[in-house]
Amino acid sequence: MKFEVDTHTHTYASGHAYSTIIENAKAAKENGLKVLCTTDHADSMPGAPHFWFFSNQRVIPRFLSDVAIIRGVEANILNVAGEVDVHPTSYKALDWIIGSFHEPVFQPATKELHTKALINTIESGNVDALGHLGNPNFDFDFQTVAECAAEHNVAIEINNSTLRGHSRVGSIERCYEIARVVKKAGGYITTGSDSHFCDTIGLFELTSELLTSVDMPTDKIITYSARQFLDFLELRGRDPIEEFAGL
Repeated sequence: MKFEVDTHTHTYASGHAYSTIIENAKAAKENGLKVLCTTDHADSMPGAPHFWFFSNQRVIPRFLSDVAIIRGVEANILNVAGEVDVHPTSYKALDWIIGSFHEPVFQPATKELHTKALINTIESGNVDALGHLGNPNFDFDFQTVAECAAEHNVAIEINNSTLRGHSRVGSIERCYEIARVVKKAGGYITTGSDSHFCDTIGLFELTSELLTSVDMPTDKIITYSARQFLDFLELRGRDPIEEFAGL
């Protein structure tokens, strides 16, 4: 299974990644992507850029190396109320918002509290996807969250970096089960490399294996084609991006 979109990538602006957006776009082109989402960490994460970095993404060209560029952010889920650290002035400059738990920002708590935080994040309408949910430090009720995400058209990410087993140890089997539950709920899946260096941009060998194994319908994988991804953004209420009309 191949994907035309990578919805989770970082540049050196995140503070612990090492490539530029130009390098990432070149790698995306080499690996057959049509769309690249640039999603550096929002400012509550140690080392992350000031919110002006995200508010000013309008200056990024819509195409780099012939790859369509989606202006995004990986926001931090801040609390049980489901608030995220996207500045009010940044929303109009962003096409794509991932909401994720990160230990330096949200101290791991109980399964019940994590579930409430995810439900409130979904229902806020402020995120398009939930990132790397397999992390066992943030256990949650898979079914409740998957059903809520499906109802509100929020995508659940399958994170290829997680599946490599080097980060968020203990996530792999949980990712398989999350995908099964999302499928049953009729929800949407997105695929992110979570690249912190350009050599992994658009590489989804483990993600492909997982989604093939659970027999995920391709019409529910928003990254399966560029058009499916852009249609999902419109489903989320975003205006069509004029420059991408031909994709």
